[in-house]
Amino acid sequence: MRTHARLASLVMVGGLGLAGLLASGGCLAVAAGAGAGTYAYVTGSLKATLDRPLDKSYDASRAAVKSLGFTETTAASDALQGRVEATMADNTSVTIRLNRLSDASTEVVIRVGTFGDRARSIAIYDEIRKGL
Repeated sequence: MRTHARLASLVMVGGLGLAGLLASGGCLAVAAGAGAGTYAYVTGSLKATLDRPLDKSYDASRAAVKSLGFTETTAASDALQGRVEATMADNTSVTIRLNRLSDASTEVVIRVGTFGDRARSIAIYDEIRKGL
């Protein structure tokens, strides 16, 4: 009897998880790391908080684009936000958006291509972090 009750509860929990995924439009969030270097990959974009001011994060983003051999197509920033756009050798677009969170922290959002590319986004993020 206990086995049947346990099985029924597992099926219910699994069903609720599936229902939640379907209700969210099938979007899946993947979070990685703990502490420094923590990021989330959600709906095709990598999102992270950098413990550096916007100007340093912007400079590191531009340096990462150059270091990876991308062709920078747009680069602009002001006191509250920044944006770096580039293309890869295979003509895939790369967009790096930066938003000032405080004097000492910046949100970075990286999107590769139309639908996102997790592995390439992580490589870009790692290169940005090297420059900080």
